[in-house]
Amino acid sequence: MLRGFYTAASGMMANQRMQETLSNNLANAYTPGYKADQGTLRAFPELLIQEMNQTTVPTRNGGLTLPTEKSIGSLHTGVYMQETLPKFSQGDLRETGIQTDLALLNGNLPDENGSLLFNVQDEAGNLRYTRNGNFTVDGEGFLTTTQGYYVLDDAGNPIQTDGMDFDVSENGALTAAGVTAQLGLSYSPNSFDLEKVGNGLYTPGEDAAPLADARAGGEINFSIRQGFLERSNVDPAQVMTEMMNTYRSFELNQRVLKAYDQSLQKTVTEIARLG
Repeated sequence: MLRGFYTAASGMMANQRMQETLSNNLANAYTPGYKADQGTLRAFPELLIQEMNQTTVPTRNGGLTLPTEKSIGSLHTGVYMQETLPKFSQGDLRETGIQTDLALLNGNLPDENGSLLFNVQDEAGNLRYTRNGNFTVDGEGFLTTTQGYYVLDDAGNPIQTDGMDFDVSENGALTAAGVTAQLGLSYSPNSFDLEKVGNGLYTPGEDAAPLADARAGGEINFSIRQGFLERSNVDPAQVMTEMMNTYRSFELNQRVLKAYDQSLQKTVTEIARLG
């Protein structure tokens, strides 16, 4: 009985985590460049239930008792949320007309799960990556994210624009006050390896090497649209449907848990009284 109790409880916990993931996606439905998280559920290992019997084998001295097994079937022991992975499909473009807004469009990428990202530098000086092109210019004339992180060029240096008046070509060449710099762009062959670190930033992992330059191989096609932003790839209607299904699944597990609780209460209060 307790096995079923814990199985239902694990289902509730998995659905709760899935609901939190979906709620976060819905909250970022209008965040530029946001990539929706996908949760994956996985069952705990199955247990093979076997019936143990004893069989007496005749011997010269009387008999030898040996254990025998009879297979009954398998038992599922619950479910858990294994991991969350970002879905890096291209979001739609929204025209803003603001010079500092840049949208990164994927062309023909050599890998099915590959993705292009802008290079930025966080407050600790670490190299990070983002799809959010909602940039601005700080008081010192450097191109930054809305959180104040420097946008980097292809040499890893902050980009000095000396104001809001600058142009960006489709290949990422930024021209401002007679100075031209190439926007730093990196390529990840497998987007599922990227880890979210907050504020729309990604990292390939603590011990992983930095991502490769998107222009290095010459096989990656992309374009940059100035005055546009990439929308998030969250579908609010689909997320709402998934949230309702997850809530129903949570309720079903809750009812099962309640039924087990009532059975245990009956066992303690009534059956034990017979002794």
